Amino acid sequence: MLCRLSIRDIVLIERLDIDFSPGLSVLTGETGAGKSILLDALSLALGARGDASLVRHGATQGQVSAVFDVPRNHPARAILAENALDEDGDIILRRVQSADGRTRVFVNDQPSSVALMRELGRALVEIHGQHDERALVDASAHRDLLDAFGGHLGEVRLCGAAWRQWREAEEQLALHRTRVEAAAREADYLRASVAELSRLDPQPDEEAQLADIRSAMMKAEKVAAEIRDAGDVLSGPNSPTPQLASLLRRLQRKSPAAPELLDDVVKSLDEALISLDAAQAGVEAALRATEFDPERLEKAEERLFALRAASRKFAVPVDDLARQRDLMAADLADLDAGEERLGVLARNAAAARQAYEGAAAHLSQLRAGAALGLTRAVMSELPALKLERAEFIVEMSSKPDTCFESGIDQVEFWVRTNPGTRAGPLMRLASGGELSRFLLALKVALADRGSAPTLVFDEIDTGVGGAVADAIGQRLARLAGRVQVLSVTHAPQVAARAATHLLISKTGSADRVATGVAEMDRPARQEEIARMLAGATITEEARAAAERLLRENAALAS
Repeated sequence: MLCRLSIRDIVLIERLDIDFSPGLSVLTGETGAGKSILLDALSLALGARGDASLVRHGATQGQVSAVFDVPRNHPARAILAENALDEDGDIILRRVQSADGRTRVFVNDQPSSVALMRELGRALVEIHGQHDERALVDASAHRDLLDAFGGHLGEVRLCGAAWRQWREAEEQLALHRTRVEAAAREADYLRASVAELSRLDPQPDEEAQLADIRSAMMKAEKVAAEIRDAGDVLSGPNSPTPQLASLLRRLQRKSPAAPELLDDVVKSLDEALISLDAAQAGVEAALRATEFDPERLEKAEERLFALRAASRKFAVPVDDLARQRDLMAADLADLDAGEERLGVLARNAAAARQAYEGAAAHLSQLRAGAALGLTRAVMSELPALKLERAEFIVEMSSKPDTCFESGIDQVEFWVRTNPGTRAGPLMRLASGGELSRFLLALKVALADRGSAPTLVFDEIDTGVGGAVADAIGQRLARLAGRVQVLSVTHAPQVAARAATHLLISKTGSADRVATGVAEMDRPARQEEIARMLAGATITEEARAAAERLLRENAALAS
């Protein structure tokens, strides 16, 4: 239910906080007091289109907050959870409207979107009036309302599940048929390609490994000649080693005679010979390392070129050649076993369709029964609402060839306003006053089924007499036993049946006017209802009539 509505700087409202109670609450007041402003403010908090003209003159922005208390299992909490918003505690919708036209939305104090606010608003509040777009005149919602009235929402879910299974089976069948047909057109190419790739037998990371081997061999081939030249210099015919060794031996023999002259020379020559021996050993080791099999290099290059040629041919990277082979082999397998698989999928799709058609037909029968029940329930309400010559019709057409997730039925609420006239859609044929009363009869018949937890009726008693107004009041009070009902009314018969009576009035000076709302006690209610009965001049007779209305309705309520 709507617990609290807080309004700041909206049109004539400077600052207003209204606490609402369960049951039936009525809002009354003289024409122009600001009743429509309250509804505009509430609509703004429910996601209606923003408008800079709503901001109070002289203010930079206006703000409306609506606080709701709903059960844990209410659909609005599921919407919050789906959008990663806090779903515990009260639901708070806050809308900030700037004078420059910009608007900001907050849901449970978190910045949000108008679309989400509108979705939550539809789940929390229904506003019904002669010209309100939120009323039950949306034909797309009529089937859901009929299902809620019939109490077969479980069958609706089962039908939807059967429909999704059928569609999935059809999609699998179509996909497999497409693959088989494509494979059949390319069968020869596929077989040749699979055979070629199977002979090639590409291995994981083979390209990189072959490229590394080829690069290493080519580098070794380039330096091998220089290493052999170095070996020739160190150990070939022109090697300096024999001459240095001979010189060293001669000097060693002479060294004792002149050690101070020859010892350092002998030592240096000895070290030079040792270094030459080490260099020669290194060159020999390098020559052994550069030895390779030219045939191995040739084979590596041939393998690498073959892999890259296949890569270009099949337009995939070398590393994906094995996967490409497997995919083509799978296509061939689909072709080879295609007819058998197609038969299985076709039987599955046929069985799924049969299951859906059975569920849809059963649901259609339930809807037909619910349509009769809803028609009788609404028709029973019409005489008291001075629509005794009118007829309410649940127009239901069932087309087995037209299948939807929600079944094979199209449902729309029709009316015939007078005997002998043509029946037609509710919104098109009913006048403003008739539409309001039809909607009230519908809501009474539906009770709390398919209804938001808060219902707002905007002057649905306009243009009706005392008996009809009393009938409207009775039905609003009955509705209020199941859901919260707020009614803006000019009918004293309706106001007298309220559990809570709120008076809307203007206050302030000639140059600055503000709208206020106050809950009235018993004496104040009697005076306000007397004003509604008598007009500008309140007579004692009017006060007595108002007292009688309040007393009678108090007795009925008890």
